[in-house]
Amino acid sequence: MTLSNSIRRRTLLGAATALGAATLPAMAQSKIVLRISTPAVPDDWHAKMWTVFKDALEKSAPGEFDVQINLNASLFKQGTEPAAMARGNLELSSISAFDIAKLVPEFSVFTAGYIVRDPDHQQKVFNGPIGAELFKAVVEKMDVTPLSTVYLGTRQVNLREVRNVKTPADLKGVKLRMPGSKEWLFLGEALGATATPLAFGEVYLGLKTGTIDGQDNPLPSVRAAKFYEVTKQIVMTSHLVDGIFIAISNKSFNALNAAQKQKVTAAAQAASAFNNENRIKEEGQIVDFFKKEGLQVTSPDVDAFRKSVQATYLNSEYGKTWPKGLLERINAVK
Repeated sequence: MTLSNSIRRRTLLGAATALGAATLPAMAQSKIVLRISTPAVPDDWHAKMWTVFKDALEKSAPGEFDVQINLNASLFKQGTEPAAMARGNLELSSISAFDIAKLVPEFSVFTAGYIVRDPDHQQKVFNGPIGAELFKAVVEKMDVTPLSTVYLGTRQVNLREVRNVKTPADLKGVKLRMPGSKEWLFLGEALGATATPLAFGEVYLGLKTGTIDGQDNPLPSVRAAKFYEVTKQIVMTSHLVDGIFIAISNKSFNALNAAQKQKVTAAAQAASAFNNENRIKEEGQIVDFFKKEGLQVTSPDVDAFRKSVQATYLNSEYGKTWPKGLLERINAVK
């Protein structure tokens, strides 16, 4: 090999190496970035489900997506995610019925008490015609596309002293702590109690000193906050079966091809199924935990509560925003 040929060969090799190096970032950038923002803490099922989403997508579409999970509201503050997705500044998050109702008033029906009966009813409502209609409004008014429904938990009444509670009348005079917004306070009053606003961080001391007579939360929250140490009874009112919705920005979703849309949707559904199964299992086991801690766990006349609370909502400003017949349709889903 001549000197000139050797130089030419080294030059060509160098050029090829440089070209290869230049294409590496381009190849990395060719992945579709999906950033997820959630306020969930690592041990929460709502945090773990995003790993299921990521793994499912990597299995069905290997190398196509770069899924970035941001926990603890580290990317966007809780409640700001819908606006960020609408602007195209965020790809994925979970949004609440309260978030949606701000822009889709008819969705406020799912912030009311005794609308959804249990997790199974929740899935049937949102996976059927009612969910399709309301999600269509969400897509049009919020610029986000709901992909699946996530079970958040069922709220129960937790009392400082034991009472014989069968109907809403039996909660008369009970100072029941509720979150401070008017929607939550209305729910407390609809249950028959005297709704008392108090910050979550002050609830334990309020129960201990008698500032409040009770509080409502899903049972995992009651255990995590150790409210069982300062209460004697859990009344299984099941007054609010809460949910959140895995959603993707319209900008991101519409940029996908049909196959990618199907895979992202399937991954979201797998994530929801994982969360729902584990949360329901945990709630079932927690009842035994409270009984071992000495609390009485009692069941009221849930039908009496449901009829009373639904009537209270229908005669309120909230009921006026619900499309005619929507409540009846939800009740009819079996």
